[in-house]
Amino acid sequence: MTLTYPQKICRNSSLGALIILLGTFNSLLSAKAATIIESFESGSKTSYAAADVSLGTGTWNLNDALIGTSSSDRKNGSKSVRITNSGTVSMMFNRTGAGTITIKHAKYGSDGNSTWNLRCSTNSGSSWLTVGGTVTTSSTTLSEATFTPNISGTVRCQISKTDGSANRLNIDDITITDYTTSSGGSGSSGNVHLTMGNPSNAGTSTNNLLLNKSQYAVGYNCAAGRPNWVSWQLNNSWLGSTLRQDDFRSDTTLPSGCYRVSGTSYSGSGFDRGHMAPSADRTKTVADNSSTFLMTNMIPQAPDNNQGVWASLESYTRDLVAQGKELYIISGGYGSGGTGSAGFKTSIDSGRISVPARTWKIIVVVTPGTGLSGVNTSTRVIAVDIPNAQGVRNANWKNYRVSVDSLESRTGYDFLSQVSTSIQSVIESRVDTL
Repeated sequence: MTLTYPQKICRNSSLGALIILLGTFNSLLSAKAATIIESFESGSKTSYAAADVSLGTGTWNLNDALIGTSSSDRKNGSKSVRITNSGTVSMMFNRTGAGTITIKHAKYGSDGNSTWNLRCSTNSGSSWLTVGGTVTTSSTTLSEATFTPNISGTVRCQISKTDGSANRLNIDDITITDYTTSSGGSGSSGNVHLTMGNPSNAGTSTNNLLLNKSQYAVGYNCAAGRPNWVSWQLNNSWLGSTLRQDDFRSDTTLPSGCYRVSGTSYSGSGFDRGHMAPSADRTKTVADNSSTFLMTNMIPQAPDNNQGVWASLESYTRDLVAQGKELYIISGGYGSGGTGSAGFKTSIDSGRISVPARTWKIIVVVTPGTGLSGVNTSTRVIAVDIPNAQGVRNANWKNYRVSVDSLESRTGYDFLSQVSTSIQSVIESRVDTL
């Protein structure tokens, strides 16, 4: 960085120049004070046993983790964290806001690969939600992983090794920047997928649990074994050429006590593992596509519904994106009991997963980059309410269009809550006709 000083002072007073220089750097430090970088250079811990360590940014808890200084530790400087088994590295202090978080990571020595994720807490560590996808560390050279939690309030974060193996993982230089609001608006949670609002005011309740993923947001119901709703942004930035991963699996970020639906939980039920955020809406990267196969993104869907009328609507939304539109989509199910290929059922998986009677979706169509500010009384909003039953495979999704107001009445949710009430009153009462 080049600094320019007043020429008179530079000629006549070295002291004056020094004062200006110090003042300039103090200003820069103040501007950056809210960004923290934990390098682990000031701490010491030689045992894997769980313990708190005083570091430059505050106190951290290292569990199945130590501060490594050996030649086999990958590090920027003389120290980095070394994690084994299912170890965690957790902030024991709160900060206000987290925009982006970058973390350097590498394999220790000649150990095998490790997997890990970033979790954040907004209640001082009482519960943790995963931010972004699982990271695989396969290099002995420090790489950088970037996450975007966009949390505006009190937050602390944790790195959690997820593979459970004895392979050791090095972590270094954790950088946390301030929360910033995106130009299009990002809703009350700071998650772009909740730009239009949080329909059920999901939070920490197990039957109304907010799961903030990098690829979508979920209002999850542990008692029902399925999401109440899933919300996501769709524009060209999410689309690419990644193949369908088909890696249906449990969501390990669910809290203890919440039943984790597995990839085989729907077997023999007569119902499809019905994506809410579709696989084909997340084809930019393997991680993005893989995230849609978490079972917290699925509801039991009648095959004719899922593979027919529902798939037709999903394809239509991507056609809109190809036409230069950006979409904000919310979908879910309501009611009790649907009819799959094996007949009518109110639940599957020994009663652990409830089957909804209806599937619904809301699609807000805006100009790319405008987000919330692009919504006005002329904005197109598509809402559908479709029976979760056989016999609708070849049906036209347009025949099931309803108003947002009617879906609010049927589900009990408050949709598009971030939109001004004057605009809501117009667009939520209208049934799409295009």
